[in-house]
Amino acid sequence: MLKNEKLYYIGGVVRDEFLGIKSFDTDYCYEGNAIDFAKKSELNIVKENPAFGTVKVILDNKEIDIASTRKESYPLKGHLPKVNCIGCPLKEDLIRRDFTINAMAKRTTDNAITDYYGGVEDIKNKTLKVLHKHSFIDDPTRILRGLKFSVRFNFNLSDETFALQEEYLKNINYDMSYHRLKKELQDSFNLNKAEVFDKFNEYGLYKLLGTNTKKSPLLGKTIQEAANTIKTEHIWLFYAAPFINEETLLPLTRSEKRIIEWVCRLKTQVPVNNTPKESIIIKELL
Repeated sequence: MLKNEKLYYIGGVVRDEFLGIKSFDTDYCYEGNAIDFAKKSELNIVKENPAFGTVKVILDNKEIDIASTRKESYPLKGHLPKVNCIGCPLKEDLIRRDFTINAMAKRTTDNAITDYYGGVEDIKNKTLKVLHKHSFIDDPTRILRGLKFSVRFNFNLSDETFALQEEYLKNINYDMSYHRLKKELQDSFNLNKAEVFDKFNEYGLYKLLGTNTKKSPLLGKTIQEAANTIKTEHIWLFYAAPFINEETLLPLTRSEKRIIEWVCRLKTQVPVNNTPKESIIIKELL
């Protein structure tokens, strides 16, 4: 096990420990330059990324990522941030993260918890809270991350965070990274939960996909039942299909477009099992 006074477990793995759930990722953060640390520690380095201060090493026969503490800014709102400083104090690194529950660190030497922004208290209160008022302006994909976390953990947005989300959705900057937005949309809808669709629909999160995206009259339960009826590895497209039109800004692949066309054709076809329930679900869906 890798230990150092300036080396921390970071983000999701710390959050999941407080939630009492198993975490499949182990993210490390070094307070300083992680690449220099890996070299001085004579670790088996696989890959370095000096621009972001990250290094990939082999530890216990596994590839492990170690990030440097860093400060970032968003000269182009909605796009990838610019790294301004590598090796900053831990507190300045943690504030660049999405929600307080993901902005905690645990020191590897003694398991001491660093929680500058109240993540532990927010976990107790089942609350999702951004770290500053420009969070969604800097990175609107955090809105979809909030949706995902709220359903996964049964949390609610704080009043202030919800108000900031509402304000952003009234003034969306459509010059954003839609590749990143698509990734978060996939992660959210791949939960295959009716609640994700209902919140996405009710709170107007669909507006992120394009200026002419409309609210759907469907219920998440209908979508979920249809997704479970038709076997596909692309669950997220079932949930996204009601919001996708010719002006949607999502970068869809040719195969994804074919799947959407296939979903749309289902309304004229008999389901595989040919049961009345399936027919009703698919007709209502489309």
